[in-house]
Amino acid sequence: MVGLSGFCPCFGSRGSDSGDSADRDPVLLVSGMGGSILHSRSKKKTFFNLETRVWVRILLADLEFKRKLWSLYNPSTGYTEVLDDSSEIVVPDDDHGLYAIDILDPSLFVKMFKMTEVYHFHDMIDMLIECGYKKGTTLFGYGYDFRQSNRIDKLMDGLKVKLEIAYKASGGRQVNLISHSMGGILVMCFMTLYPDVFSNYVNKWICIACPFQGAPGCVNDALLTGLQFIEGFESYFFVGRWTMHQLVIECPSIYEMLPNPGFGWKEIPKIQVWRKVSTDEDESFVKLESYGPLESPTVFDEALRHNELEYNGKTVALPFNYAILKWAAGTRVLLNKAKLPEGFITSMELRLTPLSMFAMVQRLLLLMTYLKYVIHCPSIRMWMEMKLCLPNQHRPMDSMQ
Repeated sequence: MVGLSGFCPCFGSRGSDSGDSADRDPVLLVSGMGGSILHSRSKKKTFFNLETRVWVRILLADLEFKRKLWSLYNPSTGYTEVLDDSSEIVVPDDDHGLYAIDILDPSLFVKMFKMTEVYHFHDMIDMLIECGYKKGTTLFGYGYDFRQSNRIDKLMDGLKVKLEIAYKASGGRQVNLISHSMGGILVMCFMTLYPDVFSNYVNKWICIACPFQGAPGCVNDALLTGLQFIEGFESYFFVGRWTMHQLVIECPSIYEMLPNPGFGWKEIPKIQVWRKVSTDEDESFVKLESYGPLESPTVFDEALRHNELEYNGKTVALPFNYAILKWAAGTRVLLNKAKLPEGFITSMELRLTPLSMFAMVQRLLLLMTYLKYVIHCPSIRMWMEMKLCLPNQHRPMDSMQ
């Protein structure tokens, strides 16, 4: 910390700025995809009402994830519901919402070995406290069930309540929002659905790597092969790629980050497939085919046609979910209509190291300006040319199981 104090005034002794908390506008941190702790608890109310952390955890991660977090989308409600009928998923709201987005596995094991891979907003929370922010007065967090749609009522209501709490706790001061990754999509949905509430409660909005036009490289890979949050030796203690894959197929939030087909991409995101083609003369050759944003669902459909999982002795089919795709298309329409209130300024930075990110946040939060809204949007144009071997009649998911 000492070496950083000259670069960013926020860094210094923890108590050096604590007396200025009354002069700070409240800050609300909004996490992104996978950036909130999720607990499982029994639907049956008991005296103890015990909860089990199912995301994130290092020990027994894969087992608990399969038992308590594997889910199916319910098209009649728009919600993704766990396969375990006796339990439900909740987000802990301890420490004014900061607990759920700080260290995603707050176990003693993780803290002892300093496994920083699961440190999410931890360093930023420390930085803001050293800048004089006080938990519950000027510093709050909003973790949410990231399986769900970014425009679903439960998430929208939760953000509204959190904004109201921060506004009142700080003595009626407007809130500075800091959203990371998919959290920016959630905030944009909220701003579009509840513009008056947004204008009343929000002072500035700082976006860090928010994929407003989609994250095709990540999402295409997630739908076809799964997600791997941790690489190397530590990955053996974490949720497996295939285990995560069987969840994201049923998550509206993932489909909502498919590439926006109406966006003016400098290079159109596409999936490229090497496909085996047979001729009438019993000969075959390999042909490279490309699929853009509108054609990609046909690849997902073919790749996931026979995808399934085993749960409590039952086989559950998990093909590409067109009901979720339809819902996500509605979310894209909403995002395309989004407009910031008048008087905002955009700031672009292509590369953000942790140090420059902290300095940027500190600079914008302390910025004296007559402009009511400040939005900071790092470049998040991501795409990936995926070369998959999908011969005719091949079932690519079989090898992953």
